[in-house]
Amino acid sequence: MAKSNDYFYGLGRRKSATARARLTSGKGVITVNGKSAEQYLDGNTTLLAELTDPLALVGKQKELDVSLVISGGGTSGQVDAAKSAIAKAIAEMDDTQRPSLKKAGLIKRDPRENERKKYGLPSARKREQSSHRQ
Repeated sequence: MAKSNDYFYGLGRRKSATARARLTSGKGVITVNGKSAEQYLDGNTTLLAELTDPLALVGKQKELDVSLVISGGGTSGQVDAAKSAIAKAIAEMDDTQRPSLKKAGLIKRDPRENERKKYGLPSARKREQSSHRQ
């Protein structure tokens, strides 16, 4: 994680999604890939609330501006990756917040990935039905 003079950086991953977060002091504006978070998530309040969980946990929703660059995956995976990235940036900014973020499970990466399709099969584990009687 690189630290510059004017922002704090965090990287988060979930499934096939990757999110890079930059935290700067400001009024609590969240931008995702150049759009506002509400516009990017199509007004989905559940995902928006989930996105702001790390900021709400440390009580800095109105003090920090968040700029996110997200690529890959679907919306749910992207939001989880962004949550992790924001939490890591907060931990870099203030080490005293790290235990509370860790206890909430925001620092650790979720290792579950999509299993690859095997050759000769229709999907990863799906097989033809076996006939019992012959």
